[in-house]
Amino acid sequence: MTEPQLLKHISPVSRWTYNLLTKWGVDHDLASFLNLFALVFALIVLVYVVHRGIRRILRLILIRISKTYPLNFFRHLLNNRLPHYIASSVVLVFVQLVLPVVLADFPEWIKPANIIADCYMVFVVIWILMTLIKAGADDFRNKPAFRGQPIDSYLQVIRLILFLIGAVVIYSNLTGQSIVAFFTAMGAISAVLLLMFKDTIMGFVASIQITANDTVRIGDWITMSKFGADGDVVEINLTTVKVQNFDKTITTIPTYSLISDSFQNWRGMTKTGGRRIKRAIYIKQSSIRFITPEEVEQMKQIQSLTSYIEHRQKDIDKSNERSGADKSLLVNGRNLTNAGLFRKYIDNYLSNHTGTHKNMSMMVRHLAPTPYGLPLEIYVFAGTTKWIDYEHIMADIFDHVISAAPYFNLQIGELDSTQAQGRISPETLE
Repeated sequence: MTEPQLLKHISPVSRWTYNLLTKWGVDHDLASFLNLFALVFALIVLVYVVHRGIRRILRLILIRISKTYPLNFFRHLLNNRLPHYIASSVVLVFVQLVLPVVLADFPEWIKPANIIADCYMVFVVIWILMTLIKAGADDFRNKPAFRGQPIDSYLQVIRLILFLIGAVVIYSNLTGQSIVAFFTAMGAISAVLLLMFKDTIMGFVASIQITANDTVRIGDWITMSKFGADGDVVEINLTTVKVQNFDKTITTIPTYSLISDSFQNWRGMTKTGGRRIKRAIYIKQSSIRFITPEEVEQMKQIQSLTSYIEHRQKDIDKSNERSGADKSLLVNGRNLTNAGLFRKYIDNYLSNHTGTHKNMSMMVRHLAPTPYGLPLEIYVFAGTTKWIDYEHIMADIFDHVISAAPYFNLQIGELDSTQAQGRISPETLE
């Protein structure tokens, strides 16, 4: 039905209500306003009914399609309210068709009302386009190739472009000027606009670089001390990156900072399946010494060292015989030390520990001596990246190592109360 035909069918209704009011003795001017209110009320009711009907029909169609075809895209269209926006565009067209009838007694209002309806239609069209784009983006998020990518950044860019286009169209409708005139006027204030949208432009550039270089993904654990961030990335958008710290607080980082500043991404550690343990205990240096032949025999009772001590002692004895070392003093020639056997014991212990990663670096080494003792550093990788399991494995290792030290006549280096006054604790050196 064309617009003139529609008006032909509706106009008698408008005239009938007006004539009825005047017949009841209502003043002509008042009758015009009352007639307007009645028609507007009837139009609102009709729009509500039509909108709900169209939306329900479209929902049923999309549900039927999503069940027939195994595509998540149609389900995302439903979740993003596509039927609602399409129904809104249909009823808006209907409203524009009946405006001349509703405002028949106020013809000067028809043009402003049409302009408002046109402006609203611009927003409805933008919402429909954004719904289609967001549904596609939601579908891409579930694909392995796009998982963790900053899709929200691109959605914000598209939304910004669409609303800028919409603003131009609305400006043209309100002023009656062409779009060319608008862009001519905008050229004069382009420098101001660039300054206003500086963060947005920098964020957009940063998002492209982050995606191209695969610097950060959603779900990555990052550490950025400058902003106090230490946790998982939960959102990457056009201007900010949200990090949920391990204490459940949220830290917001400017997107551009991820390419202009330094930060630590733990994704590589997560991929390898092992997390590094790098911690030292301090051995009291005065407790480190050569061991006597009698102590060597006692040390052989430590099962993990038996074969090592026997093989090592043979090499030492042969070396001492060749050099003619006087073994009346232990310092002459080569000897086993309690610290050396302790290091070997820890090596064997780590190799046999069920919680360590056997295919990654594993060693026990000395660091430079300190006033607090000789640092004996354990460098090994746990066989898991889960935080709680990692802490348990590390605690289990050091519980055992510290408990084993007395069996080698070694003492853990600790300062007494008088020595500790005014000194930094050993933990600050780790």
